[in-house]
Amino acid sequence: MTTPDPETGTGSKPTPDAVQNPQLARWQRFRNSRNTALASEHGWLTLTSFQWLEGEPAAVELAPGLWSTDGTAAFLTAAASDGLTLVETGEPVDGTISAVLADEESLMWVQYGGDDGRQVVVELAMRADKYAIRTRDSQSPAFTEFDGVPTFDFRPDLVIEARFAPYPEPVDVPIGTANPLVDGVHRSVGELVFRLPGADHEFHLQAEEEKLGALTVTFHDETNGESTDEWRKVSTARPRVDSLGNRSVVLDFNRAINYPSAFTPYGTCPMPVRNNSLDVKIEAGEKEPGLF
Repeated sequence: MTTPDPETGTGSKPTPDAVQNPQLARWQRFRNSRNTALASEHGWLTLTSFQWLEGEPAAVELAPGLWSTDGTAAFLTAAASDGLTLVETGEPVDGTISAVLADEESLMWVQYGGDDGRQVVVELAMRADKYAIRTRDSQSPAFTEFDGVPTFDFRPDLVIEARFAPYPEPVDVPIGTANPLVDGVHRSVGELVFRLPGADHEFHLQAEEEKLGALTVTFHDETNGESTDEWRKVSTARPRVDSLGNRSVVLDFNRAINYPSAFTPYGTCPMPVRNNSLDVKIEAGEKEPGLF
């Protein structure tokens, strides 16, 4: 795996423009952090399977042992000779172990393989109220050959001031996900209202609230399927409130990123809500990685 440059995250040194432009320099630091996060051990680039568990103990692909679920808990039966150990403690699995998760929770449960016994991590997940496992292999080509996510050039004109119009109460909106067997829910807390260069109308995007009041919007635009993945997301800081009570954020489309499902067919990432589609090309942020 190629290590991204510590300043730009793209394998190149900082540009002279970045030295003179603090906004560009901040974006390059953001790109470095983003690529570093994607290159983390057993991260999204290492996914090699997604498999639902059945009611009877059965073998699965790419992992030893017998796996099953009774709908409430997941079970793994293995012998010490299978080489499975618990991720958290390193304790060998010898017999039957179980785990219980709530919907949308995940657990890096057991590991095996390689010289250190940690080449593959098996993640237990609860999706659509059903148990599944995902294998994460540090020898996956998508991981070992990763050299940073391709991006558009920095666009200062797509750093937009947006008004945040909160809803009286959050609204749960049913959505699809990257896995057709998994439904999702978008908890909309309000809308970001803004204009874009060259467009003659306002745009409204429904937003979700993240930690510390930050907002995230998942959106389609006219570059999807052409130069970008089918959808992307962009996050903002917590809205600022002025003396009149108006809320605003900086919506920087240069920080639009791909969901994990752009890098792997084994993601269950949320699609945009129905109306979060922009009828313009957002030629900023991450492009289609083209890894599978």
